[in-house]
Amino acid sequence: MSRTGLKASALVLSLSIIGVLFAGFDDLPRGLRRQIDSEAAALAASRAEVQAAQAKVDQGEQADPALYRDLPAAQQWPAEFAQSSALLDSAGRDLTALQELERQNRRTDRDRVESLLAEERGLRSNGVNSANSVAAEAASWEDRKQRLPQTLTQMQKDREAIHAFDLGPVTAAVRKAESDWPAKKADLDARLAAEQGLVTEADKAWDSTAAARAQAASGSPAGLDYGTLLGAADQVHAASAALPANAAELQGLTGQLYTSWDKVLADMETRGVGSSKEWDQKIETVTTKVADPAGTNATTASEDHWVAVPQSTYRAMQNDLGMAIAHKSLGQYDSEAEKVAQPAGFAYMATPAQGSNQYGYWDHRNGQSFWVFYGQYALLRDLLFRHDYRPIERGDWDSYRDYQTRGQTYYGHDEGGQRYGTQGSATQQRYAGSSYAQGGGFKDSQYASKPGGFGSSRYASPSGGEPGKSFGRNSSPESGHFSPPPRSFHPAPAPRSFHMPSGGGHRFGRH
Repeated sequence: MSRTGLKASALVLSLSIIGVLFAGFDDLPRGLRRQIDSEAAALAASRAEVQAAQAKVDQGEQADPALYRDLPAAQQWPAEFAQSSALLDSAGRDLTALQELERQNRRTDRDRVESLLAEERGLRSNGVNSANSVAAEAASWEDRKQRLPQTLTQMQKDREAIHAFDLGPVTAAVRKAESDWPAKKADLDARLAAEQGLVTEADKAWDSTAAARAQAASGSPAGLDYGTLLGAADQVHAASAALPANAAELQGLTGQLYTSWDKVLADMETRGVGSSKEWDQKIETVTTKVADPAGTNATTASEDHWVAVPQSTYRAMQNDLGMAIAHKSLGQYDSEAEKVAQPAGFAYMATPAQGSNQYGYWDHRNGQSFWVFYGQYALLRDLLFRHDYRPIERGDWDSYRDYQTRGQTYYGHDEGGQRYGTQGSATQQRYAGSSYAQGGGFKDSQYASKPGGFGSSRYASPSGGEPGKSFGRNSSPESGHFSPPPRSFHPAPAPRSFHMPSGGGHRFGRH
């Protein structure tokens, strides 16, 4: 063969090898094609499963037409089976489209194939689940008919339990709470009425089935309305379970009105590295319980514990050390707690227009106004201010209230920086012994690694002002200056009464 012929043969061979190497490069992945093929068999099996479920229900209806005729749920079953079939039909249309894409075998259709596969499987699964649910419900009713004597016995016990339950204590608690907290009267009335309504409706169900129960007991079930009778038994049983549970919940809600609490972010730390890194917060919960809105017989206690939180939560609250990250006032349910971080203790101060409340009063001297806590709430003050309370002056509180009404966090102002929160001067002194501080969290602060005193510091005469930030890290600084309050002031009046509940007080360490 000539040299030219050899070159031509080599070229043809090379092109052939390249063609083999790139064969199928533009095709759908084999895995997707296999999935399409397997879905055809899966869809056929799903159709058979739905048909079997419907056949089972049809057989039950033919064997006991009286039961199915009187069941309200049974009237919906034909429509539910029709819906199951419709879902499988939609899955079939998706499968047809998938098979056409498989035939065209274009790699560019990969995303479309994956999307259609997910959709087809979802439709097929929902169709089967719906049909099987109907079959299971029908079987349950058939079984309950067989156990009718036991059901009627239980119905009798449930009714007796309902009438034996004493609504007196919860009614008394609701009436007292409505008197003490008129703003909650409408809600408490509605909840108590719903509780009393359980008894009324259960009695109606019992009375309306008197004839059916007598017929069932006589052993002559011909023409018996099973659906109504069994449905009434369910209603009475549900009422017997709900009555004590709802009463306990309602009594608990009335109790919440007599309790205020704060959840203070007392410490933060991170542990581990890489994928094993953990973010922890120490939450101190300070709770005060009172006997009435006037705050008599107040008891204050606190407990703290470490909790692991997601990194996102840790980051979102990293600037809130020492702040009350949640506060619930007297006269509110726990579900109504404020969730925007605020300086701990500020929520207990009266408006200047009020002048005073059960917690303390605004004192006025030398042209200045500052807040003084009553002795009865000395422990509450010490817990929230870490035994380092410096009287809050009027301008500081006014700025806090302005931020609060706008749903923003107030961090205060102290010589160009923040006063409260992680970067706050007061916080860095009060929490100098925290894990966060010992780990270098305060960095350049003089309190980063050692406890601080304020005998010769600027804290002896705190100044006012109010930069802050919107909750969510959107800062909107403002500034201002107020003259410091007097450096000496009258101590709070001696406690009139103070109670520490047994088992109260601080709990330290991780739980």
